[in-house]
Amino acid sequence: MKEYKIAAVPGDGIGNEIVPPGLQILHKSADKFNFKIQVDKFDWGAGYYKKHGDFMPSDGLDILNGYDAIYFGAVGLPDVDDTLPAMMYTFKVRTHFKQYINLRPVKLLPGIESPLRKKGEDEIDFVIIRENNEGEFVQNGKIIHPDEPHGLATDTSVFTRKGIEQVTHYAFKLAQTRKKRLTNVTKSNTLINSLAYWDRVIGEVAVQYPDVDYNKMYVDNASASFVLRPEIFDVILTTNMIGDILSDLGGAIMGSLGLGPSGNINPEKEYPSMFEPIHGSAPDIAGQNVANPIGTIWSGALLLDHLGEKDAASAIVNSIKKTTAAGLKTRDLGGDATTVQVAEMIMENMEE
Repeated sequence: MKEYKIAAVPGDGIGNEIVPPGLQILHKSADKFNFKIQVDKFDWGAGYYKKHGDFMPSDGLDILNGYDAIYFGAVGLPDVDDTLPAMMYTFKVRTHFKQYINLRPVKLLPGIESPLRKKGEDEIDFVIIRENNEGEFVQNGKIIHPDEPHGLATDTSVFTRKGIEQVTHYAFKLAQTRKKRLTNVTKSNTLINSLAYWDRVIGEVAVQYPDVDYNKMYVDNASASFVLRPEIFDVILTTNMIGDILSDLGGAIMGSLGLGPSGNINPEKEYPSMFEPIHGSAPDIAGQNVANPIGTIWSGALLLDHLGEKDAASAIVNSIKKTTAAGLKTRDLGGDATTVQVAEMIMENMEE
């Protein structure tokens, strides 16, 4: 019987309410589909920072490297500098473990009404593949003389051929398993060096996948199309910052950011991949049992799919769909169901 080691990092705020039921569902999946998971929990994040001066211990990355996957909630607290969570935890993990793929499904679930009143489940069903280690978020910059009249600040994007090629191959291979359409969302008409190079390398890779319909779209047009005609998208390939923004818009047209899952993936499995909901730690609603657990539970399904337990992953997604179709909704969706009630129904649906 296969056994997987999972590092659970609930983080801060609602992370401590949504990760535990997600873990319960992972355990139920393991029992149902004949594999084992061993889970170790780590109390890292902004709360840990307030006590220790860092978001994880100095050997935190070495500790995580001993696991098959990382199941993550969210980090951040109002009284902790909001530039620190990415620098001291999220980007640190993504970069160290070469999680160069950020995968974010955008799919309207049964029983959920999208803010796009004329769009249904068939029209809102695509995946955003975001380059996760390079681009605009490499933190390659400096502030010089900030209080002087000649003060300046720089952030320099970094795009490498290898980085672009590897994320592009992943996205095209994914498109081959779906509707065989790939859209490169870019802004090369104004970022005429970095994103022109991005486009060029993607175009060179695209010719190796003649069965996939490839096109390029500027991000301003893509943003409008998310709202007006989301049905044109299948697999979206885009940069680190553009993908970060568009995936939140994707969560919004699904009905709530609380529904959105994501995976930070090292496809070669040389290092552990990390799976997390797309929303933040939401400390304003923490402890109230009102947070939507679906994005976290769905992220658990992505985790199992990455590990090769595809039947278990499908069972979780189908159970989520049955739950939303039954009309059970948390507050963010206009309902009054609690975090625990939604998670319990998903578990009950898995028993069928």
